[in-house]
Amino acid sequence: MKVVLFCGGQGTRLRDYSETIPKPMVPIGYRPILWNIMKYYAHFGHKDFILALGYKADRIKDYFVNYDETISNDFVFSKGGKAIELLSSDIDDWRITFVDTGIQSNIGMRLMRVQEHLQGEEMFLANYADGLSNLYLPDMIEHFTTQPDKVASFMTYQPTASFHVVRMTDEGLVTNIAPIAHSNLWLNTGYFLFKQEVFDYMKYGEELVV
Repeated sequence: MKVVLFCGGQGTRLRDYSETIPKPMVPIGYRPILWNIMKYYAHFGHKDFILALGYKADRIKDYFVNYDETISNDFVFSKGGKAIELLSSDIDDWRITFVDTGIQSNIGMRLMRVQEHLQGEEMFLANYADGLSNLYLPDMIEHFTTQPDKVASFMTYQPTASFHVVRMTDEGLVTNIAPIAHSNLWLNTGYFLFKQEVFDYMKYGEELVV
C-alpha cells in the first residue's frame, strides 16, 4: 500500500528548527523524524512513499539523493576509505516519489496534487510526517476493511495529563484540588487510511481536516 507523507508545512510551532530545516527533517536520534516515520511504515511492509513537498523541499530532496547508509548500518571500511562495503541497508527496497505541492498549500490541496500518483490504489495510507507512534498498523487496516461504507479513518489518542484541577468559589475560595491523569480530549495523531473515493468528497482549496 502506498504511503502519502505531508512534508510541506512551515512548522511554525517548531520555529527554532524550522527556520533552517523543514519540520519533517528535525532529528530524532541520528535520523530525521521523516525517516523514522518511513521506517515505521516499512516495518509493516509499506515501502512505496509519496512525499508531498513544499517549504524547503530542497532539503528533503538533498537528504535522500545524498543518503549516507553508513550512519545507521554496519559496514566494512578498507583501503583507507576508498572501499566501503555495506553489511546491511535501510532503504534499498524503498520507492520514494517526490512531488512539489506548493509552499502555501494546505493538507487537502497537497493530497489532491498527488492524486495522479495514487491511480490504481484501492486504499492508501497518509501521515502528517511530524509524529511517531507505536500503533500496530495492521489492526487499524483490518478494522477499516470491515467498514465497507467508510472512505476515511484516522487514529486518535487520549493524552495523559500531569496537572491538578482547582475548584473554587466565585469569591476565590479554593474548595478542592484534585490530580488529573486523563483528559476527555481525543487528539488527531495524523495517521490516516483512505479509500480512493475520498477524492469524490474533496474540493480544491478545502482542508482535509476542519
